[in-house]
Amino acid sequence: MTTPIAPTLPQRPDAPRPMFSSLAIASSGLSAQRFRMDVIAENLANVETTRTPQGGPYHRRIVNLEAIEPQATATVATVATPALPSSTTGQGIASTAPLMNLSNSLAGSTPIEMADNTGGVRVASVGEDSTDGPMVYDPGHPDADKNGYVHMPNVRMTDEMMDLMNARRLYEANATVFQVARAMLHKAIDI
Repeated sequence: MTTPIAPTLPQRPDAPRPMFSSLAIASSGLSAQRFRMDVIAENLANVETTRTPQGGPYHRRIVNLEAIEPQATATVATVATPALPSSTTGQGIASTAPLMNLSNSLAGSTPIEMADNTGGVRVASVGEDSTDGPMVYDPGHPDADKNGYVHMPNVRMTDEMMDLMNARRLYEANATVFQVARAMLHKAIDI
């Protein structure tokens, strides 16, 4: 019998500078998928656990992810922009876009809002699948009831392997994004 593991939720450090936000977003995806793989491994390790400290068979755990919404701050920079033709002049536009898109600013000094938090994904919670597992006839099992049936965990190997393959592919995709963003930053430093 394998004892269930109590996984801890990964904590996210403070938001990085905007130049490194793509690395931070990919990093949050890597951490979330690694945590998801750990929970799937725990489920697979307990596929035959019929008695837990809480009593009864092991119940499958499910990771719930959520998006981290970027938060904006109001007074990051004041950008002096050249005057535009009179047909387009007017009041300044406060944008939540980074400072790279200055062409949308109008004449004069325009306050630009800049993303303070990069966004990404995080583990919201780890839930428990409350569905019942199968009843298996095994009168010699120590947890068999008076009729010889054992209440088994609700973990199905095929579902867990599909979830594991999905988490692995998402992990690889985030790793690729991280490597490409890192290479782009190296090229920007070389310029």
